[in-house]
Amino acid sequence: MSGQPIHIVGGGLAGCEAAWQAAESGASVVLHEMRPLVATAAHQTELLAELVCSNSFRADDWAHNAVGLLHEEMRRLGSLIMACADRAQTPAGGALAVDRDAFATAVTGAITNHPRITLAREEVAYPPADWANVIIATGPLTSPALAEAILARTGEDALAFFDAIAPIVNVDSIDMGVAWKQSRYDKAGPGGDGADYINCPLDRAGYDAFIDALLAGPKTEFKAWEEAPYFEACLPIEVMAERGRETPRHGPMKPVGLTNPHNPTVKPYAVVQLRQDNALGTLWNMVGFQTKLKHGAQTEIFRMIPGLEHAVFARLGGIHRNTFLNSPRLLDGALRLKIDPRLRFAGQVTGVEGYVESAAIGLLAGRMATAEAFGCPFTPPPFTTALGALLNHVTGGGLAGVGQSFQPMNINYGLLPPLEEPPSAGGAKRGGRGERGRMRKYALSLRALRDIDAWRGAEVLAA
Repeated sequence: MSGQPIHIVGGGLAGCEAAWQAAESGASVVLHEMRPLVATAAHQTELLAELVCSNSFRADDWAHNAVGLLHEEMRRLGSLIMACADRAQTPAGGALAVDRDAFATAVTGAITNHPRITLAREEVAYPPADWANVIIATGPLTSPALAEAILARTGEDALAFFDAIAPIVNVDSIDMGVAWKQSRYDKAGPGGDGADYINCPLDRAGYDAFIDALLAGPKTEFKAWEEAPYFEACLPIEVMAERGRETPRHGPMKPVGLTNPHNPTVKPYAVVQLRQDNALGTLWNMVGFQTKLKHGAQTEIFRMIPGLEHAVFARLGGIHRNTFLNSPRLLDGALRLKIDPRLRFAGQVTGVEGYVESAAIGLLAGRMATAEAFGCPFTPPPFTTALGALLNHVTGGGLAGVGQSFQPMNINYGLLPPLEEPPSAGGAKRGGRGERGRMRKYALSLRALRDIDAWRGAEVLAA
């Protein structure tokens, strides 16, 4: 190994995961984080791996959900982010949600206490020429100086999309004489008991009045960003309503799988759900209620929701700009910038979306950088795994022209190659298409875990 450390720019989920993977493999790491010296539009603390949007890592079912499969693959590879998420989990039905402060504190402690990691609180406008092995993991809130320097060198136009933040409510201000606790279909997930959400019911008249208010409410507008699209999985609630009055009712406000114990014979027309946001259970976030409503309008409109008439908001919603690279055009298969191969990129800036996906690319980048530092070859995980499929998406998968329409994406089974043989229909006839779909996902997941274990074993033998 050369005497130079691996320099990682950005202390978010991807940067921390990359630093951990490299340090655990024996490399020396310098992790550069500009906060608190330089603030961003969304962060509120100086903690590493601060979660600025949702506190959910989404579904934790490895057998039938692609993000749950990614969770499991990362756990098997010693992921710091997953280990800290597991320790900081809060009840969330079938999802893995975390106490955001406990999670960020745990990651920060692990990084700062690692003997091979040095934390440097400073802004990096562009990596100096004598940094030979660099990972840029600055995420969607890359500092303007660094973003402009990268764009100037690549000759690419900035790609951007809006990302919005949901409000958080003090639980004591929720009227539980109107609201009730229940997970959809009473599903109990990690650390949960089947009553992991607070549900606020709306009848048809209340729903219509709420939608009218959403559509009419004053919004935060940013003239310079008017051409930027929204990421589809994180649409502001009012943007959903603009797409059709019933759209929210088929999204985050769907009333399915729930029975109101205060009025069990009447099915709500729509339901607003809140998910526990901290371990104490004192803060709850409004699920799917990302918003660009102005703050004054938020308090007025969201208090129209039954049960939230006297809501006290610990944090109101907001909106910020996210940026990402045209990765299939700019990066090689090892996540290196083609015009400056000493620079490797990781996290959301590469064009993945979601906390877990961001950390997953950080995990791979950290291992790639370590292999390079030790002068060893690096074989990426097979495309049959969630990790390999995500990497394949970011680097283009060898598909000509993919960079022309490259957009951020969550992990999904559609990114994995199909099974060589479809799963046996067996007893699926009774369940129909839905049961066959579950069998297919289970077979894809089993193949992925088999292949990630084989890849992990081969990697250890090659080290």
